[in-house]
Amino acid sequence: MPRSNKPKRRRGGDGDVPPLDLSRIQGGLKRTEHKRSGSWWVQPSGAASAQKSYSCPGCTAPISPGMAHVVVWRADHMMGDDAALVDRRHWHTRCWRIEP
Repeated sequence: MPRSNKPKRRRGGDGDVPPLDLSRIQGGLKRTEHKRSGSWWVQPSGAASAQKSYSCPGCTAPISPGMAHVVVWRADHMMGDDAALVDRRHWHTRCWRIEP
């Protein structure tokens, strides 16, 4: 039987494609959340990008380097966006979810 010189599958990733991971796609994208205390920008910070230690304002426990968390600042700050960004805080994700 003669040998075929055709490749068995096409190049360019036509093989098994991993399913889309929505949390990975949305990771790092800021979103607006509305709570009783006002409107807030919330941006997830993944474990790989967490380089410093922070203190969570919700529970006062430390957020250690390498721990995924969220960064939060006011979307309706009366002094403007620059002042809101200076006042941003790092929260444990769970602490931010239960914050009223």
